[in-house]
Amino acid sequence: MKGQPAKVLRPIDVRRAISLAAKRHHGTRNKAMILLSTKAGLRAGEIAKLTWTMVTDSNGEIGDAIELPGTVAKYGSGRRLPMHEDIRKALHLLKRQFEGAGRTMAEGPVIRSARGAHMSPKAVVNWFHALYAELGLAGCSSHSGRRTFITNAARLVHRAGGSLRDVQLLAGHRSIQTTEGYIEGDALAQRKLLRLL
Repeated sequence: MKGQPAKVLRPIDVRRAISLAAKRHHGTRNKAMILLSTKAGLRAGEIAKLTWTMVTDSNGEIGDAIELPGTVAKYGSGRRLPMHEDIRKALHLLKRQFEGAGRTMAEGPVIRSARGAHMSPKAVVNWFHALYAELGLAGCSSHSGRRTFITNAARLVHRAGGSLRDVQLLAGHRSIQTTEGYIEGDALAQRKLLRLL
């Protein structure tokens, strides 16, 4: 992350983004893009390069995990992400919609442009930028969903019996220091903590 880090989205911001994007042309695809960003922490390039074989099982059904090979992930940091239920539902709808149009999925892209081809990583970046600008979310970018995912995961990982190392693995970071740089502090939690000292 160079310069100012992308801002973390509040839950209401994510809901507003999904609501607005879902009403637009390609609404099912749009919702899937937002969820892949905020509920799986995928980078714009990973969203753009995601194929159906990475999200389906051997029977062609939406699987239990997102399998990101090193060829798709930044720095070859391939990883296996358990699939959030919201993502599974969105991908199921997208798959049904795609197949209902008489097309076969094969190994093609999950997120397609208006012409049916892969969206480029730059197109994904621009799409998120335009969406957040329209919502008046200053400082938000395609990386905001990823920062939101990592921050939320770090705040909740103790409930799952995990550690920051688990968040690092989900994020696909080589170093835990990189993961720590993505996590936004919580002023309210800091005030509560100081009262406990």
